[in-house]
Amino acid sequence: MLVESAASQAQAAAPLLECRGIDVCVGSRTLVRGLDLQIGRGSMLAVLGPNGSGKSLSLHTLAGLRLPSAGQLMISGRPLADWPRRALARELALLPQNVEDPFPASVIETVLLGRHPHIAQWQWESARDLAIASNALAAVGLAGYEERDVLTLSGGERRRAALAAVLAQTPRIFLLDEPTNQLDPNHQLEALQLLRERADAGAAVIVTLHDPNLAERFADSALLIGKDGNWQCGSVADTLTAQHLSALFDTRFEAAHISGRRVFFQA
Repeated sequence: MLVESAASQAQAAAPLLECRGIDVCVGSRTLVRGLDLQIGRGSMLAVLGPNGSGKSLSLHTLAGLRLPSAGQLMISGRPLADWPRRALARELALLPQNVEDPFPASVIETVLLGRHPHIAQWQWESARDLAIASNALAAVGLAGYEERDVLTLSGGERRRAALAAVLAQTPRIFLLDEPTNQLDPNHQLEALQLLRERADAGAAVIVTLHDPNLAERFADSALLIGKDGNWQCGSVADTLTAQHLSALFDTRFEAAHISGRRVFFQA
């Protein structure tokens, strides 16, 4: 029988991602002040806030691309600074708000970039890597696009290919900045359903959204980031309310129940 060490057991029980008093700043301006947050396995957190409130920079901070001005970030029970970059890339994936493709490449080559953290140095992609990438393309509705030049894709198709690369990375922590950007309504729902399924399978998913109705439909909890550095976080039922949304976006929201689902609209 395998007996785990106390340290291994503690790490297994730790949240996948934890913020302890994190400040996110730009110059002298504090965008997010003293963020305390825990995201465990099986959770999906929606981040909402007005333009310029710091949603994207907060995701970049959580991904380790920029240092917090204060506080500590823990990944799977270990301080971020203790993670080698390659190991972190196997644990955590980031989908930026904008993805650039400066060089010609096929769609499958682009998606295979998500497998690079799992491939040893000087090694080629294996048949398993190719299968994972192909399955990710099929999941986002791009089966049959493998040999297309990625530069010939529409904006929405490129966004779905970028999501496929993140899925192919097979992390335990997903950070996605406006994954529904440029997607039509059915693909928005399909993309968020894929992420919901990853959370239900044990991952932690953090996604920035502009539509509170998508957050209501797919997320377990919500983080609302205001323009003054303040924030509030809790369950979707408690945090995502018409009153809170009205204050957050400085416009009047109301809520109604339609077909058994709570729906928000601007009044």
